[in-house]
Amino acid sequence: MKMIRTALLLVISFMVVFSGTITSGADQQTKDLKIQDLFKGKEGTMVLKNVKTQQTYLYNKRRSMTRITPESTYKVPNALIGLQTSAVRDEYEVKRWDGIVREFETWNRDHSLASAMRESAIWFYQDMAKDIGEERMQDYVNRMEYGNQDISGGMDRFWLDSSLKISAVEQVDFMEKLVKEELPFEEKHQKTVKRIMIQDDQDDYVLHGKTGTRLSDFGLGWFVGFIKTKKDTWVFAVNINGSGTEAKTITVETLKRKKIIK
Repeated sequence: MKMIRTALLLVISFMVVFSGTITSGADQQTKDLKIQDLFKGKEGTMVLKNVKTQQTYLYNKRRSMTRITPESTYKVPNALIGLQTSAVRDEYEVKRWDGIVREFETWNRDHSLASAMRESAIWFYQDMAKDIGEERMQDYVNRMEYGNQDISGGMDRFWLDSSLKISAVEQVDFMEKLVKEELPFEEKHQKTVKRIMIQDDQDDYVLHGKTGTRLSDFGLGWFVGFIKTKKDTWVFAVNINGSGTEAKTITVETLKRKKIIK
């Protein structure tokens, strides 16, 4: 019995030491982002992660884990599901404008999957969501483990100030899987969506991203995506009590401060 107790104590001691090592390592992988000035007094958060080293930089930890509506950043998973289910053939397939005049002039014309991503034309993705259908949409939202997975708010707006919610940390996890092409979609569809997300293509880097703004009150803005440089790939998510344009500006300025881009 004494030998058994001694062996158990050794095992427990080893587990405590090993667990402490893991925790310490995880702590070392996350560092604070000193970018409060970029938010200009507005509440918000940023998560920035190096895909290769797993080094993570974080501003406002509490907010980073708070689930909020994805707004137009949901166009990224929506496009993946649309391609996978053949609701659209490819990024070039055009949907005809229905003639309804909407908030932005660039929305009031025919669009393809790619141009609607670029111009954030909500009506295109709302039509596509209806074509996908509730059963298939729910299936893929579950497979992706996307936020709270709640699409009960209606097929044409569950992601728009409605039932679906996701945190900045979860957005970064989603983007990392997209970068690695580990989402539950054919690789060719993941490559297509990454391509139509390109916002800035330079010699030293390529920035892929999607903004999102809550149009009802302009009280929430997102910018999520990833940037590939010659050395590394970084995934990021920013949200702010403001606009998607503000979130993008914060992202680009942070990338410059961290010397990821010039």
